[in-house]
Amino acid sequence: MKDWYATYRDILYLHFSEGFYQLPESAKNAASPTNPLKRLLRMAGYTLLRLFGNLFQSVEQPDKLQGKVWLYVVSQNNYDSLHFLQEGIPDAVMVAGHSKNIGSYAKAVNRISLRKKLLYYYKFLPLFLEFLSHKKNSTLRFADLLYDAIGFYEVYLEKLRKYQPACVVFANDHNADARAMLLAAKKLGIKTAYVQHSSVSNLFPPLVFELSLLEGQDSLDKYRLCGPVEGQVELVGMPKADKFAALRNQHHSIRTIGIGCNLMDLTEEVKQLLLHISRDFPSMRITLRPHPRDKRDYSFIRKISPSISLSDSRKQTVFDFLNGLDVLISGNSGIHLEAVLLNVWSIYFNFNPSEKLHDYYGYVAHGLVDAASSYSELKPLLRQGMSRKPDVYLRAKYYNATVGTAYDGRSSELALQHLKAFVSGTPVGLNNRVPLQ
Repeated sequence: MKDWYATYRDILYLHFSEGFYQLPESAKNAASPTNPLKRLLRMAGYTLLRLFGNLFQSVEQPDKLQGKVWLYVVSQNNYDSLHFLQEGIPDAVMVAGHSKNIGSYAKAVNRISLRKKLLYYYKFLPLFLEFLSHKKNSTLRFADLLYDAIGFYEVYLEKLRKYQPACVVFANDHNADARAMLLAAKKLGIKTAYVQHSSVSNLFPPLVFELSLLEGQDSLDKYRLCGPVEGQVELVGMPKADKFAALRNQHHSIRTIGIGCNLMDLTEEVKQLLLHISRDFPSMRITLRPHPRDKRDYSFIRKISPSISLSDSRKQTVFDFLNGLDVLISGNSGIHLEAVLLNVWSIYFNFNPSEKLHDYYGYVAHGLVDAASSYSELKPLLRQGMSRKPDVYLRAKYYNATVGTAYDGRSSELALQHLKAFVSGTPVGLNNRVPLQ
């Protein structure tokens, strides 16, 4: 039992941490429903649709998995972040769990069967009781996450033994399924690498990959707060932004406004901001972009103004969305960094002011973005921007190591060099390394 608990405590490191439990309910709700009944329904739906449903589906293609470099993804954003490696490494294949939602790329990934996951659910009750004795509050609040996690490690251990990938590359280091794959690979001595795909929180697990390709100094500093950093670390910028570096915004005034929101934001706050901006800036074109996991109804925008459009984040990439903007307004979201990299002026605006989660990623504190605590503060900023939009992309240097360097817009080239050398065991020359601080 102690071994079971130690393994699953590591797999659930983030969501069962005291820091995560202390987050506002809106943040926790994105991972697990606030309503206990909804959590039970989620567990029931998972059992019927994913566990029993998987029993009758054969999804693996062994010839595409055996001995390859696995690019393991758990979301559409992960796929976008690792796709450049598939193009640069002939033996690299995209891999995902059986029923994992990869958005528009659902048919472009090689699936790992999770039919045998059902065999390990005898562990749930003993683990639930063990977690309850150590982490009572988190266990009662996140029992559905524990239930979901059961069996990932055991199945992935079997699959890795069977297919012996040359390396497993991750773009997520904290979801339960990704953690399970990581622990299984380390158990078997299979090489592991990590490509950062979004902004880092100091609640994340410590870095334990053999190779970690981080975007910049900010990420490394935050991981150092998470615990000892293991393995080789390289700062390579943001590969998925490369093709947009040449498209950086050159406008000197703002004509288009983007609003990015996520499940932590209140739709009523978003609605009120849209009402204010469309009233006070009728000539502005406004685009609202909910997070891909946000299924709430935003049809109310049609009643506000014809100048407001909706970006479908499940079909349009974040950089395609940003490429049409002059200014972005968003709350606690990594989209701020992506905006600044495209020289889109970005403003922090909290869409859930009743909860104390100000500047979660530290973007305001480190000068990446400007901030407005209310519409009365935001309005003069927008007025000012109509005549003089600031150039902002150099603000991102602390977050993106290649900004303003010879590798600006060539992050994927740098990352690919490091990963190829790692897989083959060949060292990378010193001229292709960004010094760590």
